[in-house]
Amino acid sequence: MATTPAPTESKSRPPQARSVLRDIAFLRLWAGTTASGLATWALPFVLGLAVLQRELGAAGLGLVLAARTAGFLAAVAVGGVLADRHSRRAVVLWSALAAAAAAPLLAVGLGRSLLLMTVAAAVAGAGQGACRPAFQALTAEVVDADRRQQANAATTLAVRASTLAGPALTALLAAFTEVATLLLGIGLLWLVAALLPGRGATAGAPDGAPRPRRASLRAEFVDGIREARRHPWFLAGLGALTAVIALGYSATSVALPLISRDRYATEWVLAAAMTAYTVGALGGALVTARLRPRSQGWAAFAGLAAYGFAPLSLMFPVHPAVVIGAYAVAGIGIELFNVPWFTATQREVAPDKLARVSSLDFLVSYGLAPVGLALIAPAIDTFGVTPVLGACAAACFLVPAAAALAPTARHFGRPPAPRDAP
Repeated sequence: MATTPAPTESKSRPPQARSVLRDIAFLRLWAGTTASGLATWALPFVLGLAVLQRELGAAGLGLVLAARTAGFLAAVAVGGVLADRHSRRAVVLWSALAAAAAAPLLAVGLGRSLLLMTVAAAVAGAGQGACRPAFQALTAEVVDADRRQQANAATTLAVRASTLAGPALTALLAAFTEVATLLLGIGLLWLVAALLPGRGATAGAPDGAPRPRRASLRAEFVDGIREARRHPWFLAGLGALTAVIALGYSATSVALPLISRDRYATEWVLAAAMTAYTVGALGGALVTARLRPRSQGWAAFAGLAAYGFAPLSLMFPVHPAVVIGAYAVAGIGIELFNVPWFTATQREVAPDKLARVSSLDFLVSYGLAPVGLALIAPAIDTFGVTPVLGACAAACFLVPAAAALAPTARHFGRPPAPRDAP
C-alpha cells in the first residue's frame, strides 16, 4: 500500500555574515589604523635617511628614537585608562592629532635643533602609545564578535603590506624630495588616523544612565591589572610574547646584521631575511582571516614558538636559503599568534576594561624589548654569538610551550560552544 511521504522540513541555514570588508564603519577604522601603523613604521626609516644625508648624526638618531620610545611607554598606560573612561573615538582623535603636530616640529628641528627633535619625538611616541589601546577597543565596538578575527587579520595584513612596500616607496620619494617633506608626510598620515575613523557603536554610557564616580587614573589602571589577572591564558600569553620579543626578536635584530656581514660577506642576506619575514607575516594574516582551529590557543602558541627557528638558523653555517626560509616561517607564526590573541582579548575581557588590558599588553611586551636589545650585545661579546642564539632559540620554543599549559590557554578563554546536533 502506497503512502504519502511526510513533508520534509526545510532546513534553514543561518544567514551568512556579511564580509567585514563591506562594512563602511570598519573600513574607516581600518584605514585609520593602517595610516597610524604606516606612520609609526616610517618615522625611524625616514630619520635613518636623514643620517645617510648627514642631516642627523648617529648619536642624535639614537636619542630621538629613545625619546619616542619613552613617550610611547609613558602614554600607553594612561591612554588605556582614558579610552575606558571616555570615548575611544575621542582618545584616537586627540592622540593622533598630537602625533601629527609633532611631525612638522621634527621637520623644523632637522639639522637645526636636536633638543626640538627630541621633544617632538617624545610627543609623537606619546600619541602613538595613547592611540594603540584605543584602536584595539574601538575595533570591538565597531565589529561584531563573529567577524573580529577577520577584521584583525585585515588590519595586520594592511600594516604588513605597507612595511613591505614602504622602504622602496620611501626611498623613491627621497630621490625627489627632502627628508623634511617626508616628515610632513608622516604628519598627514597621522591626520588620516585622527580624522577618518567613526564613532564606535557602544562608546560611552547609554543615554540617561548615571555616570559612575571615577577613581584616580592609577586606581583604574590597577583595576585593569585585576581584570587581566582574571584570565590565566592572557597572563601566560603575555609572558610568552614578552620572552619571544625581548629574547628572540632582540637577539636576531643584533645578530642577523653581524652574521650577514661576517659569515656570508653580503648585505643581501639581511635584506632577504627581513623581506621573507614580512612576506611570511602576510601569509599568516591571510590564513588567520578564515582559520578557526578547534584548540585556538594551542595553535597560537605553536605559531609564536615558530619564531625560534629564526635564531636557530643563525647558529650554524647553513645555506642562506635556510635562513631566509626560517624567517618566513617565523613571520607566518607570529601572525598565527597575533590575530587570535587580539581577537580573544576583545572577546574575553570585560568591555569597559578592554583598553586598559590592551595597554598592559603593549606596555609589557614593548617595554621590555629595549631591555633585551641593551643586554643582547654585551651577552654576545661575553659568551659568543652561538651560545646566546641557542639560549634565545630555546626560550622561544620552551616559554610558549609552558604557557600553553596554563588554565584556559587551550582555547584562549572559554571553549567554543558545542554545535547543536542536526
